[in-house]
Amino acid sequence: MQNLKQSKLMVEQHFHGAFGVDFSICSVDEVLALAKKLLRHGIGGFFPTLVTDDVENIKRQIDVFKQAKSNITNDMADLIGIHIEGIFLNPLKKGIHDETQFLDVTVENYKKIEDDLIKIVTLAPELDENAELRKYLISKGVKVQAGHCVGGDLSYCTGATHLFNAMSGISHRNKSTALSALINDDIYTEIIADGVHLNDDTINLVLKVKPKNKVLLISDCLPITDSELKQMKFCNKDVFYDGEKATDANGTIAGSTSLLDTIVKRLLKKNIDALKLINNTYEYHDLKINGSITWNENNEIVSIEKGGKIIKD
Repeated sequence: MQNLKQSKLMVEQHFHGAFGVDFSICSVDEVLALAKKLLRHGIGGFFPTLVTDDVENIKRQIDVFKQAKSNITNDMADLIGIHIEGIFLNPLKKGIHDETQFLDVTVENYKKIEDDLIKIVTLAPELDENAELRKYLISKGVKVQAGHCVGGDLSYCTGATHLFNAMSGISHRNKSTALSALINDDIYTEIIADGVHLNDDTINLVLKVKPKNKVLLISDCLPITDSELKQMKFCNKDVFYDGEKATDANGTIAGSTSLLDTIVKRLLKKNIDALKLINNTYEYHDLKINGSITWNENNEIVSIEKGGKIIKD
């Protein structure tokens, strides 16, 4: 008899597309097709994540997601909200982002794209004078995450975006973003546990230092994920996939090429109880998604259920 395990459906709170669908340029129909595919991977909810872009295109894509959300059906992953990762970042930790399109970190500039569907904003807190934008976002019920930044003061932040990646790392002499996020038990921390962005020792360090319920599993995956693409435009740069990782011409990692189910399976095979970690995103956003995943003893998904309907069996 198989030793079966159950978990909640997974939630992708930080990714840029998959299956060849790019959230920066996609249509409503493409979002709906992606949402249906996501559910078959055990992903019951998602936050489309927009990178740095011009204001008009960000607003256009927000409208696309709003239309898509109103057409989501029970055989699709729920479109929960939008994650704005771009435009309010520090050029010193720009990563793959196009710094020519960064805006000053101000309430006035946020209002240029503001929408009720925006649920997470990644920003560089050290560039937010007097924490005005952070306070404004919190007042609107938006999660504020420190990312692509160098500051160690995470006041008015609820989370840290892809811990260790594109932020100041740990120093024994100075405060840093990563160190502050690790030692502050109130800060939720995203990690990309794909084996490329963080090595296994670093993942184990995070799980030892942070309260287990404050670790958020994300993929940060690119549109190239689970597609036949080997090259694409991302953040106005050419990105190349070599079968293991996706980078620009200078070798800068552009994002991951693993969906969240692949990452969870990887952790399970390393005896890390990733099924419990799935719950954390629910708690962070106070989510209620009616569904579950059944896993076998080989850490493979054998059944997916959502809203009383078997999606995969």
